[in-house]
Amino acid sequence: MTKKLIFLIIPLFVISCKVQQVPKSSSKSTNNYISIDRKDYINNFNELAIKEMKRSRIPASITLAQAMLESDNGNSTLARKSNNHFGIKCHNGWKGGKVYHDDDKRNECFRKYNTVYESYKDHSDFIVKGTRYSFLFDLNPTDYKSWAKGLQRAGYATSKTYATLLIRIIEDNQLYVFDQGGSLSNYKTEEFVQDSQKVVLADVDNFKIYTEKHRVFSKNRIDYIIVKKGDSFKSITEELGMLPWELFKYNEIEENSKLTEGQILYIQPKRNKAEHGFDFHEVKEGESMYAISQMYGIKIKKLYEKNLMDEGSEPAVGQKLWLRDYKEHSDVIEETPVIENFDK
Repeated sequence: MTKKLIFLIIPLFVISCKVQQVPKSSSKSTNNYISIDRKDYINNFNELAIKEMKRSRIPASITLAQAMLESDNGNSTLARKSNNHFGIKCHNGWKGGKVYHDDDKRNECFRKYNTVYESYKDHSDFIVKGTRYSFLFDLNPTDYKSWAKGLQRAGYATSKTYATLLIRIIEDNQLYVFDQGGSLSNYKTEEFVQDSQKVVLADVDNFKIYTEKHRVFSKNRIDYIIVKKGDSFKSITEELGMLPWELFKYNEIEENSKLTEGQILYIQPKRNKAEHGFDFHEVKEGESMYAISQMYGIKIKKLYEKNLMDEGSEPAVGQKLWLRDYKEHSDVIEETPVIENFDK
């Protein structure tokens, strides 16, 4: 009887060991989900991009770069739970699956797919059928630079650095080999460059990249840079391809304003409220309403309105400022006098 039990136990032990074995991977595991890096993403999905290139004539490099950026290399919630790798919203007429996420507005509708390929195919159809993208198909299908610039010009994303970002990802990761009929055998994995800057959500306006001189950050889904020594409004607008008035308007400053090293400078319009998770701010010594509005990417007029304060007045040290909702009238406290020319 003892021998029989031993023979039964040994096979069960072997099976148990096999089941618990985990394949070796450089990817990180979080909450039982194994995240993948860009190399893994390219290995997994390059064939889908090539397949769509043959069907739609959209360069595979462009498709892959967009998918990697907008899905955080397949790690975004939208990609993992809904197979949506391009952040495409429902729009009118969408009859497929739906899922809701907070984006520019709360509880926005995004498309949900049964497979990743459905997402790739729908992305191709979205561009092919969009009249504003029709001029792209007159371009050389291997000219990924013109395609990237064309997508930005057509308004695919509001980020002013979108084309730069796509080109950088394509070149850093040699995605152009797929446009020329290449395969993984042509792909030099030993020279693969991994970008440490993660895209937090499937949001094409939330990238962090490098320009020629400045690193472009994102706060409250708004692009901004940090002013460096020697910067001028002219040098920044020329570097980023902006118009001079945009910097003054987006940052709510006068045309004769001076730049200060370390200053936050937005290159997109600020929003009406702070992002989720930042409901209040406790004022610290030396902080002005303008500085706080820049800190959270909120229009200063909206910050005054939310806190029932007169424009031009300044908060008291320790005062709680509302950043998303409007302060209740019962919460109004005495405000300090105006501090002129503060933090300008």
